[in-house]
Order: sequence, then structure tokens, then C-alpha cells
Amino acid sequence: MRDWLAVRRAATPDTLALLDATTDDRRTYADLDDAVEEVAGKLQALGVNAGDAVGVVMETRPAYVELLWAVQRLGATLVPFNARLTPAELIDQRTTIDPAVLVTDRDHEETAVDAGGRTPVVSVDEPTLAETRWLDATTPQTVESVGVSLSDTAAVLFTSGTTGEPTAIRVTARNVLASAVASAFRLGVVPDDRWLLCLPMYHMGGLSIPIRTMVYGTTTVLHGEFDPGPILRTLRERSITGVSLVPTMLERLLDAGPVDDSLRFALVGGGPTSAELAQRALAAGVPIHPTYGMTETASQITTATPRDVEAAPDSVGRPLVGTDLAILDGAGSRLDRGEQGEIAVSGWTVSPGPVSESSRRTDEWFRTGDVGYRDEKGRLYVTGRASELIVTGGENVVPGDVRAAILAHPAVEDAAVVGLTDAEWGERVGALVVTTEPVSKGTLRSFLEERLAGFKLPRTVAFADALPRTHSGTVDREVVRDQLREAER
Repeated sequence: MRDWLAVRRAATPDTLALLDATTDDRRTYADLDDAVEEVAGKLQALGVNAGDAVGVVMETRPAYVELLWAVQRLGATLVPFNARLTPAELIDQRTTIDPAVLVTDRDHEETAVDAGGRTPVVSVDEPTLAETRWLDATTPQTVESVGVSLSDTAAVLFTSGTTGEPTAIRVTARNVLASAVASAFRLGVVPDDRWLLCLPMYHMGGLSIPIRTMVYGTTTVLHGEFDPGPILRTLRERSITGVSLVPTMLERLLDAGPVDDSLRFALVGGGPTSAELAQRALAAGVPIHPTYGMTETASQITTATPRDVEAAPDSVGRPLVGTDLAILDGAGSRLDRGEQGEIAVSGWTVSPGPVSESSRRTDEWFRTGDVGYRDEKGRLYVTGRASELIVTGGENVVPGDVRAAILAHPAVEDAAVVGLTDAEWGERVGALVVTTEPVSKGTLRSFLEERLAGFKLPRTVAFADALPRTHSGTVDREVVRDQLREAER
């Protein structure tokens, strides 16, 4: 089949595809298709061919949506890098993928160049650095659209998962299409739907929105930076019917004022949605749909409806169509309803696996690393994680990454990094540090700011003569948490 945007244009050329809420720039599917054709031609002139990877380092903006479909038109693979990472962090990921080109913008040009190595860097804005080429100054070539197969890798996204090191996950065309269809069956679709995109497109939750609206033939309304006041105005003035948020965003919206009643759904995920927040949203008239999902399943696994929230506010609902869910014990056997074990998933949305694996996943179940149970109605409850992964404001933080950065300080002898419950962010990063000589918190923070993305920085830091340990010699993480909480008082 031809690339998906070309097929959508043929079906509904005059339907509004993309609306930038901050500039009022509007694109019909015909307009978007024309822009994508030009971008694809320029990428091809820069040496991008079928099978290549195209790395992107920028925040959500219309140019990102154009890149999404231009890359598919060329038969290439989109690789959205987290624009908040430091050059050192990006270098590791860029080396794993070896993209044909890195596409960036003015705000992230320096980071992309520092991380690019020998990879050509091209900007969608007029460059400020000599090493960067300007996409607009590139003469486009004539593109022969490559057919899209459902087995094609549509994107590669990095996730920390639950095991430690960032992993490059393949997401196929079949995965994202199945996710779009399954989401539509749970949330519903009407012709005039407008889905607000205010999440980063380097996360699956953000990337999925323009894919889904294209499949449905509806509209993505883009608002690149989250600010509660402007978002509330956008909800009201742009007749938004759907929005995807992380719990912190929802809480800030509720704090900022009443949410417009045009909303049909508010999909909330990327971290645990507390029962209190879910009930508060319902009381405010927000049709909240708490969801549980991950990159490896192209977003949603289970999604609760407002009726589910009324009956079981701490549940994340039932599996979507095409997804089989099981709770497994340590031996891999299914557990009964009410019994707690590891959450495992099988179905159309499950990724074939990391880039490092040459063949498709053959196990019956994808083990999520999360712990939970199902009630007698089949609703899922997520009770914890099998690892110590920290989820702060929807971002995954691996404690080992933060610890390694802290240990790089010459005065640090040892450190333990844990997640602490946070009313605003879900969790915050905490660090208990052992030093060989006095170090101030400010000095340590300045040292870490050069090595870690902002969301990875410890918000709570305390110093100790030694780390607390269990009888077996491992760090007692609960005692670490207690000491950090005590230090805050």
C-alpha cells in the first residue's frame, strides 16, 4: 500500500489535518501531503534512502509531524531522541542507531551538533552553527513513494523499561495501526474530533496522536509547550474533544480553572493516576480515562472509562481489543483474579523487540516488569514495579544512571538513588551520598547539571557516613528513603 498520508489525502483532502494552536497555522490533508512531499524530497537529497534511520532532536511542533510522514514516504525509520537529554546521553543513543541524518531546530541545534559526531545535522530553522545544514536551503528531489508493509519498523524509540540501560525499541506499522484501532474502540471517534497534542513526540504517547488522527481522518491540534493557562484557553477556543496528559499536567489544569465541557475524553497515563486525582477530575466534569501502557505496546494496554473510575478509581481499566493480558507468577503460570504477580501482555500492539534483537519476539508473553492484579470484573490494578525505575512527571529515570553521574564527582565515595513519592510529579529523584570530603548540595547539583537531563537531577539530596545495608550487604533502599525524608524535615 502507498504511504498512509497519501491514502488519507485521496480519501479526505479538504479535512483539517493539523492546527497549530499558538500560530493558527492550518493544514488540510492535501496541504500536509504537499508539505510532506517537499520535506521527503529534501531528505532524499541529503542522502536518506529506504531502510535508513532519521534521528530527530526537537520538541513537538508542526515540522515534527511533517517529518513523521516524510520518513514513512521514503521507507525510512523515524528515531525520536529525547530533546531534553545532554549531548553525552544522546551520543550513546545515536551510536546505537547510527542515523543517516539528525534533524533538529534552533533550540536544540547545539546539542545535536555536539552529539552528532560524523552524522550530518540539518535544521528545520535557519542554522546558527557552521556545521548545520538548513533543510529549507536544500533542493528537493523527486520522490518515488515506497510501499508500506505492516511489518515495517515505523519508529525506534528509546525506553529505560524496567531493566536499566536505555533500550531502542522497534515499533512497527502494524503496532501503531492496531493501537489506533483499539484506542478508537475504547474512546470512540466522531468526524469532528480534535485531539490536543501537548506531549513530547519523542514519547509514544505524543507520537501516537498524529498517527491516530490520520488513521481516523480527524484533526491534531498542536500545542507544543504545556502551560495550564494557555492550554485551558486552547481547550475552550479550539473546541478540543480529546487530550492526552500525564497526571501532573491534569492536576495543574484542574488547579488552573474549569476545563471546557467540549472534551469527550482525557487520556491520562505516563505514570500512576491516583484515585484522588481521578475522582477530582470526575467531580470537575473531566471525562478522565486513566490508562496503562508503554512504548513496547505502542501506547495503551488497558484504559479505564469514567464509569470504571466511579466504580474503581484506582484501577486502570480493562485491556483494549487485540490485547491479551495475564498476571503471571515467577514460573510463568497464570494467576487467578485477585492474585498479584507480574503483568504480561500479548497481542497486535506488542513490539517485535529491541533493535539489538535480529528476529521477532517469539515468547507468548511480553513481561512488563510491572506488578499488579485483576479484580473479578477484569479491571487491572498496577501496584508496583519489579525494578526500582523512577517515573517522574511521565519521564523514566534509571537510578543507576544517576548514581554513575554522582560517583563521577571526585569527592564522592558512594551513593544510593531512589524514587520518593511526590504530590506533583508522582515521584522525584532522591540521592543519599557518601563523600570523602565536604561537598555542598549546590556544588554537587552544578556538577550533575553538566551530565544529566533536568528531570534526572536529584531533587532531594542528603549526606551520610555510610549507606545503610541489609544483612546480605545490599543497599537497604527503604532505609535510604527514610533517611532522605528525614533530611527534608
